[in-house]
Amino acid sequence: MTYSERLAHRIQSVGSRLCVGIDPRPEQSGGIDAVPDFLNRLVGETAEYAAAFKPNMAYFEAMGLRGIEILQEMLADMPEEVPVILDAKRSDIGETQKYYAKSYFENWNVDAVTLNPFLGYDSIEPFLDWQGKGVYLLAVTSNAGSADFQRQKLDDGRFVFELVQELGKRAAGENRATDVGYVVGLTNASEEVLARIADSPLLIPGLGAQGGDLNSLAGKNRTAPDVVNVSRGISYAEPEKSFTEKAKAWSEQLAV
Repeated sequence: MTYSERLAHRIQSVGSRLCVGIDPRPEQSGGIDAVPDFLNRLVGETAEYAAAFKPNMAYFEAMGLRGIEILQEMLADMPEEVPVILDAKRSDIGETQKYYAKSYFENWNVDAVTLNPFLGYDSIEPFLDWQGKGVYLLAVTSNAGSADFQRQKLDDGRFVFELVQELGKRAAGENRATDVGYVVGLTNASEEVLARIADSPLLIPGLGAQGGDLNSLAGKNRTAPDVVNVSRGISYAEPEKSFTEKAKAWSEQLAV
């Protein structure tokens, strides 16, 4: 089964495109020692509504060696039926990327990884020969700075993010084993942008705390399995509510 097929099956199973972001903040979770229990409750209470989970490497790395241990322990206990997208945004020359790919896909066995593609095709190639796995290339991120490069127009009328999509097309044309999708932030998903986004799997941040509008995705007739990430809106917003209540509410907003 390909990554896209696995993700599509999960989306249909839960009836929603909700991706639960996992961004642990020790200062809001009772300190580093309390983080494992916090994550255990977060995953356990949201799994029935999650089309995918998305741990963000930065939050674990910020806790030092113990943070990496916590991430590894959490990944070992993830529900098998829920795909895991590791938000690492790695970018380096090919030889180094080979070891990142081995780390994430072999050692930690995550289902997909986010990559920064701006070093070019050879920098993503080490991730492309993993059967059943996926990568999401940064195309149009949710921050204002995406206008600095990603949404700049070239002389031929294409946007820079369309050059990123050419890497995915090349991988498909070479019949590479790994599925290629894109990160497209809701906050910058204008009509002009969405009209040029390929019908490939999308990881869509920017909903909730960042203020993205779900209506921007309406009526696009996409067939690829897209997931919409919510992190703080489940982990830390409305503390009087349980993780289950918040995940259920977001899941209903993102129903398919």
